[in-house]
Amino acid sequence: MKDKICIIGLGYVGLPLAHAFSFKYPVVGVDINPERIDELKNGFDRTLELNENQVKECHENGMVFTTDIKEGKDCNIYIVTVPTPITEDNEPDLTPIKSSTKAVGSVLKKGDIVIYESTVYPGVTEEVCVPILEETSGLKFNEDFFCGYSPERINPGDKEHTVTKILKITSGSTPEIAKRVDDLYKSIITAGTHLAPTIKVAEAAKVIENTQRDVNIALMNELAMIFDTMGIDTNAVIEAAATKWNFIKLTPGLVGGHCIGVDPYYLIYKAKSLGYTPNIILGARHINDGMSKLIADKTIKFMIQKDKKIKNSNVLILGVTFKENCPDMRNTKVVDIIKELKEYGCNIDVYDYWVDKSDREAKDLPFIDELPLNSKKYDAIIVAVAHDKFKDITKEQYESMSRGEPVVMDVKGIVDEPTWRL
Repeated sequence: MKDKICIIGLGYVGLPLAHAFSFKYPVVGVDINPERIDELKNGFDRTLELNENQVKECHENGMVFTTDIKEGKDCNIYIVTVPTPITEDNEPDLTPIKSSTKAVGSVLKKGDIVIYESTVYPGVTEEVCVPILEETSGLKFNEDFFCGYSPERINPGDKEHTVTKILKITSGSTPEIAKRVDDLYKSIITAGTHLAPTIKVAEAAKVIENTQRDVNIALMNELAMIFDTMGIDTNAVIEAAATKWNFIKLTPGLVGGHCIGVDPYYLIYKAKSLGYTPNIILGARHINDGMSKLIADKTIKFMIQKDKKIKNSNVLILGVTFKENCPDMRNTKVVDIIKELKEYGCNIDVYDYWVDKSDREAKDLPFIDELPLNSKKYDAIIVAVAHDKFKDITKEQYESMSRGEPVVMDVKGIVDEPTWRL
């Protein structure tokens, strides 16, 4: 029997995966957001991971878009790709994955396989999700149904490293199921697969990928703060150090998004529950979470140096997404810069040509529709995101937007002769 796949969660991860699978298998795509399903049915992907032609290909391949898990009851492979966010207390919020698991359990049959792609701490699949599947379905794990874990590695906005071109980690709850899961992904992943020995190993591998990046970026942020106090250009230091073959070239900056700024808290939570305090990981989180305040404070400092009145001053923020050249605003730390500046009494305008202003994350922000050239309005300009168009803004154009002497704060290293660069 040919596998029939049901993918739960049609965001940045699930939709490209569903598109790839749809060329070889019948696919049912499920998402709880009716608006999202309507848009996809009408050929539009608001995440911009798939273009109009690719969404059309999903339809041509017979893929079903629905909010009802029951439309996937004839499937035998269920792949869960829902978000795994954190709470306000920086603890794992497993609500989406638990509710999705319960939905899958309601249609689970003998012989079915449930594969998780969501980032979790080691143990979530077998210790949290499996009991829900058993209770909801009335079936027994590793006798009636089976599980796998194959972590997502999607890089939002990256049109080069797309889902089929990224090597995939796979795993399964028995050796036989592990091979089936591996073969399933091998059928679409041209970059190949890596079969991990256990589900927990696969879960751990994913969570340390982003934890390692978080720690490395925190080091660069700390170095940037040290060099700033010494009056040394951090980017020049990095360029010089990067001439050594084994130097890892990273740059300082804001750490937001749904992965790097979130995943370490999953590992921290699990480690603490076992009585171990992960000091390096916690320290990195503390440094990276503090960068927004540092940037806001530096902006105020340079405004004062140039005799600008702080209360009711006008500040322009260029870029509010969590990374360049994508519309994703999830967990963006630019919002924290805005919050800090508002507490100083600044008036804020935000310009970001990538953002859909109707998105939930965007609705409360003070967007302007065009780059305010020749406005002579702003007491400070913060270049927070390295969108391609922002790289072309000239010194003269910054001056044309500035009231009095320009204060241009360069967070991403793309401005010629900024007032300050991170």
